Amino acid sequence: MKIIIFAGGVGTRLWPLSRKNSPKQFEKIIGDKSTLQQTIDRLSPEFSPKDIYIATGIRYRDIILKQLPNFSEDNLIFEPEMRDVGPAIGLVTLLLSSKFPNEPIAILWSDHMIKNIDAFKHSLFTGQNMIEEGKADFVFLAQKPRFANQNMGWIEIDKTIKEKDGVSVYTFKQLRYRPKIEEAKDFFINENYVWNLGYFITTPIYLESLFQIHAPEMYEKLILIQKSWGTTLFEHAMKEIYPTLEKISFDDLILVKLNPEKIYVVSADLGWSDVGAWEALKEALTNSEDENAIKGNVMLESSKDALVFNYRDQLVVGIDLSQMLVINTEDVLLICPKIAVPKIKKLVESLNGTSHEYLT
Repeated sequence: MKIIIFAGGVGTRLWPLSRKNSPKQFEKIIGDKSTLQQTIDRLSPEFSPKDIYIATGIRYRDIILKQLPNFSEDNLIFEPEMRDVGPAIGLVTLLLSSKFPNEPIAILWSDHMIKNIDAFKHSLFTGQNMIEEGKADFVFLAQKPRFANQNMGWIEIDKTIKEKDGVSVYTFKQLRYRPKIEEAKDFFINENYVWNLGYFITTPIYLESLFQIHAPEMYEKLILIQKSWGTTLFEHAMKEIYPTLEKISFDDLILVKLNPEKIYVVSADLGWSDVGAWEALKEALTNSEDENAIKGNVMLESSKDALVFNYRDQLVVGIDLSQMLVINTEDVLLICPKIAVPKIKKLVESLNGTSHEYLT
């Protein structure tokens, strides 16, 4: 099986730590390694660098090569500009389909935390076996929900196929993306819903067929890029063709159109967290909702359920904070309630074209 790790997002929900020039996946958010490096580490020793492909933006080439010195540039796929996840997955699909069309591939992301690595690997190989044995065409990897998360996608599952060593396999029913809080609460208490991590296992040839059916115009352009891969024309084809692809999410382009037949969901308690947003990072770092998460020179009094990250030398003091975020960097101080995290992206976008654009 080949692993494809996507590492091209800007990560505006983790602003002001995450910026265009150094997104969150290259930062040491947890521990002494970047989340990209930690993603690679948790795949070892079963997968070596030759089995892993990294898809990212060309502007991050030097960062990637510095953080992953054991990787060959042949396993790095650089997009000339961002066109959303739909085209990004389409590009990788068509390129890898030309090399190993029928070999299982796993799509993973570079900005997540997983505490239960054994369960993660068990889930990964369960999905691989289902693809190799012809039992499934497409397998979602999911997390058993820990709370009513309204900022991510959910998967509605149907019949239980098997349960072993804490890993369960279900038939797939439908996707539910970013529900309202009341819906999320209903999902959480309903055993027929799990968190959608954006991880899945399939084969390049099957995924290619979905692009051919559901995105024929994009598919034809990607075929032209595919034909140039490995030649001197590849860079030119990427620069000329890739920026013309429609900006669209993979969910809207492909996933919502999936036929449930031979689609399965492998779910387990992976200890998974999306550390790409401040409130999610706070949940990942603490053992209870009321516990505070702090970093740097910070003093809190009579405070609960707060995240305070200080990247400067001066002392940051918080009194009577509740459900608050305080992020202090060299050039930006962000203060907001946890519930306001979805507004951060819009704020960062509003800085474009202003005197503060350099902060994005």
